[in-house]
Amino acid sequence: MYWLRRGGIVVCLLLIASFIAWFVPRMLDPTNHGPARQARDILWVSSSPYWIDRQLCRWLSLCGLHHLRRDPAALPGFNFSSVAPDDKVWSELRKRYADPPSWEENTSASRQDKKRNATERRRVLKEVPDYVLRHAPLVHLYSGEQFWPSDIREHVQHMEVIVDEELVNVTGDKLTLDNLDRLNKLEGVVTLHSLDDVETRPVWLHSHDNIPNPFDGDDDGDEGDGTLGGAPPLHGERTSWFDVNKDRPLHRIADPRPRGYRAQQQQPMVSQTWQDARLQRRGHKPDDDGYSRAPAVLVLVDKGSGVVDAFWFFFYSYNLGQTVLGIRFGNHVGDWEHCMVRFEHGVPRGIFFSEHEGGQAYAWQAVEKRGERPVIYSAVGSHAMYATPGEHPYVLPFKMLKDVSDRGPLWDPALNNYAYHYDYKLEKHTQLDEEMVTTTTTTATGDEEKPPSLVPAASNPDAPTSWFHYDGYWGDRLYTLADDRQWRLFGQYHYVTGPTGPKFKLLNRAKMCQRVQCRILYKLDPKGTWY
Repeated sequence: MYWLRRGGIVVCLLLIASFIAWFVPRMLDPTNHGPARQARDILWVSSSPYWIDRQLCRWLSLCGLHHLRRDPAALPGFNFSSVAPDDKVWSELRKRYADPPSWEENTSASRQDKKRNATERRRVLKEVPDYVLRHAPLVHLYSGEQFWPSDIREHVQHMEVIVDEELVNVTGDKLTLDNLDRLNKLEGVVTLHSLDDVETRPVWLHSHDNIPNPFDGDDDGDEGDGTLGGAPPLHGERTSWFDVNKDRPLHRIADPRPRGYRAQQQQPMVSQTWQDARLQRRGHKPDDDGYSRAPAVLVLVDKGSGVVDAFWFFFYSYNLGQTVLGIRFGNHVGDWEHCMVRFEHGVPRGIFFSEHEGGQAYAWQAVEKRGERPVIYSAVGSHAMYATPGEHPYVLPFKMLKDVSDRGPLWDPALNNYAYHYDYKLEKHTQLDEEMVTTTTTTATGDEEKPPSLVPAASNPDAPTSWFHYDGYWGDRLYTLADDRQWRLFGQYHYVTGPTGPKFKLLNRAKMCQRVQCRILYKLDPKGTWY
């Protein structure tokens, strides 16, 4: 009887632990789990060759325990120049076939490149508005960062193409930023997969050559205080700048307070002060340092009604996840982060910072600035973007999983970038800029020919556009449980799938955030989290 009670207690504890392991990750995970994802998860668990591993994974969410090991950011004493090209570890996702299919066999006849007179192209392209560059963000990278900003042109040179689990031969036509969208014609899930085993930490993964030059002078910024030069805080907004696109025009918001009260409270100088406070310079102007060899990407999106969204995208070849109890989660090859500044008639109104699966939006006056430029803090490894330095917990309670940011090297993306204008209403028209026309014309067959959705800005008329329309993943697909680099504990993976590109970050969104529920903060909240 004694052993029966002991056995019953053990069974109950196991059942409780199993329920917690099943329930907690689903409650804390901000993403949706549809039937398709559940089916993929069943296949992923079944990929393990070990019966015990599969059962522990299904019932206790402990997957790949025998794979656990340290995963440092950089290998100790590693000599980057000593990596041999053939020193690779291939996972089962990288199975090579004796005669891999060529991507040309899976696509229609390649388009013949058409070139236009460079002078003519410069004449028809639009400039980047001065107010966009005047209020461009400055990014504090982490002082101890190991994976620095990367050049997308260099990144694709270290990639091969995987469709589902099959390698596609592209040796006859190397991947470049000018032909990447041709991969969209391949059937299946298309992934750019690293030619190197990322755990050998190849040189290109770190991008040490792209560390920004340091700024001279002091590093004191001007923190937002939620007010505008004596004007009332913007909680009572006067226009709907926070929720606008071409299908949701800007409109004025009536003041709900009595007319007599408004007359007493509103002084004639407030309107002018409101504008002046946005445009006046605060602090000192940054020097012409902060340059990185890795270009950022600036995408300007006209939302109508005088509203323009300036999306600044930052690319890194590797995302190093954070650790919980010494175990690392969330690594992936390729990392797109972004911020978005929303302008109303040239005046900045709000800014959005991307963080993992979501992000946080702020009113313009709330965030720290250097001069007229907002300051962003990039977290170590994950490169998630925050408005303050320090610790930023997410997903797990008790700060078990957190990002960390500080006032490390300051990156000025305005000094080196690809700049574009994007019209999401024309998103089905993806011709390269060499083929673009400025107005809708009629061809000899009577069909209408429309301009492409993305065109370079006049500052870089030859900037590539094909890469923008590539709809696959920019880094390795989720490693299987059979891969000895992979594990999953309580719903968190060691390696996850690389991201999609800027085109798929809801550039047409009316609200500031990528999610339907969008809260705009008017004060900095160092303890806050978007979860």
